[in-house]
Amino acid sequence: MKRPLRVLYLSSEVVPFSKTGGLADVAGALPEALAQLGCEIRVLSPHYSGQKGGKQRTVSATTVPITVPINGRPQSLTLQTLADGSSNVRHYFAEHAGYFSRASLYVDPATGRDYPDNDERFVFLSRGALEWMRVDRWRPDIIHLNDWQTATTAAFLALLYRDDPALVQARTILTVHNLAYQGLFDAERFEVLGLDPGLFFPTSPFEFWGKIGFLKTGLVYADKLNTVSPTYAREIQSSPEFGCGLEGLLRERRADLSGILNGIDDAVWNPATDSLIPQTFTPAAPAGKKANKRYLLELCGFAKSRQDRPLIGMISRLADQKGFDLVAEAAQRIFALDVNLVLLGTGDPAFHTLFEEWNKRFATQFRAFLTFDNKLAHQIEAGSDMFLMPSRYEPCGLNQMYSLRYGTVPIVRATGGLADTVFDADDDAKRGNGFVFVDYTAEAMLAAVRRAVTAYGAPKRWATLMKRGMETDFSWRRSAQDYIALYEAALAAPPKERSSQPAVAVGR
Repeated sequence: MKRPLRVLYLSSEVVPFSKTGGLADVAGALPEALAQLGCEIRVLSPHYSGQKGGKQRTVSATTVPITVPINGRPQSLTLQTLADGSSNVRHYFAEHAGYFSRASLYVDPATGRDYPDNDERFVFLSRGALEWMRVDRWRPDIIHLNDWQTATTAAFLALLYRDDPALVQARTILTVHNLAYQGLFDAERFEVLGLDPGLFFPTSPFEFWGKIGFLKTGLVYADKLNTVSPTYAREIQSSPEFGCGLEGLLRERRADLSGILNGIDDAVWNPATDSLIPQTFTPAAPAGKKANKRYLLELCGFAKSRQDRPLIGMISRLADQKGFDLVAEAAQRIFALDVNLVLLGTGDPAFHTLFEEWNKRFATQFRAFLTFDNKLAHQIEAGSDMFLMPSRYEPCGLNQMYSLRYGTVPIVRATGGLADTVFDADDDAKRGNGFVFVDYTAEAMLAAVRRAVTAYGAPKRWATLMKRGMETDFSWRRSAQDYIALYEAALAAPPKERSSQPAVAVGR
C-alpha cells in the first residue's frame, strides 16, 4: 500500500493560534483539508507566548534537543506539540523566549514599526524546521513555505542540506499570498543567514535593490511556486504595478508558477448553521435573510422604511489598495442612488477620520464601525444585499466568497481572485453572480453599482443571482485537490537546477 504524502507546512501565523491576516486563515484551513484527503501533515509555526488572545492549548515539549546556528551562534529550539485529538493535523510550535515572547507578531507596538530583528526571528524558524527534520525520524516529501517569513527555507535546503539523507528527497513549494510584502532587510544583516558573504552581490538570488530580499530568495530556490488565484499569478508577471519589481524573475519561472484559488471554511461561513447571525437560512429557504437585514438596519441606526432599499456592505482593511479612494471620490453619487452603506474595518488613519465624518454627514445612509468585530462581520455578510470590493489589486480575497455563500451579491473590480470568482450578471447569463468593472476609476465603479441597483429592482432576477452564489462550492476541498496535484508534480520532476555558488555555511 502506498504511504500517505507527507507535508511539512511552515507558516508564521495559523488560525486559531495566531493571526494578523489572511495567511493565518489559509494556514489553519488548508492543512486540515489536505489531511482529510489522506495527506500526513505537520504544521510548524511560532509559539507567540506574549500575544493576547488566540486559542489556549495544552502542549508538551519534545525530548529531542535542537540547535539552530544563527549569526554564528547556536540557539536552542524547543518544539511543543498540540495535545488535541480533534484535529487530523499535528501542530508544532517553535519556542524561543527571545524571538517569540512579544506583544505582537511582527510590529513593535511601542514604535509602530517592524521589529528590527524580524530577519533573525524568521531565519530561526526557517532553518530550525530543517534542523528538526535532520533529527526526527519523520521524513517530509514536501516542505510547503508561505510568504517571506519562511521563504529562505528553500535556500537553506538547496545550499546547506541538499545532500542530507533526511532531506534529499524533499521538494519545496512556496506560496505567495501578497507579493507586496517581501521581507526586505539591510545588506549588512546578511550574516544573519549564516551563509558565505560571497553569495550576496548585485543581481544575486539574495539581493533586491541593494537589500536582502527574503521573498526573492524563495522565488529563486523553491522547486515550485504558486499564488492564491490564477488571475493574480498572471498579473504578477505582467507589470511592475503587480509584480512589485519581481515580475522579470516570475516570468523566468513561469513554468513553475501556478495559481490556486483559496477556499473558505464552509463550516464557519455557513448561513444554514451560523450561530453569529440572528436567523439562519439556506438556498432552498432564503427568507431568513430578510430578518438579518432588518437586524442590521437597526444596528446601524437606519430607518425601518429602508428595508426595501439596497443595503451595501464593506468589510476591509482601510487602505487605498482596497479601493477606498474610489469610494471617497464617488460618495455623493453613491448615496444619490438611494442606497445604504455599512462599513467595518480599520487601517489608514486618514480613512478613519473621513468615515467618522461620514457617520455624521450621511447618518441616514452610512454607518462605519471602525474596529475589528468577527460577529459583526458575519452579520454584515448575512444582512447586506450587496457587497462592494473595488480593489486596486486583490491576490485572492475571501469576502466576495463569503458574500456569495450568504446570498449577498458582490460588486467587484476585475483583478486577482475577484476576477476568478465573480462573473458579471449582465455579460454571462449562465454564470453571472455579481457585477464587475474593469477600469480603476470612480466612474467605472459607480456604473457597476448602478447596474446592481437596477437588478435589485427585478426580484426574480435578483433571487436567481442570490441562489447561484449560495450554491457555488468555494470549500477548501476543491483547493486542496489542486495542491496535491502541485505536490505530485514537484515530486515527479527532478530538483530544479541549483545555484552554482558554493554552499558554504557559517557556524556549522
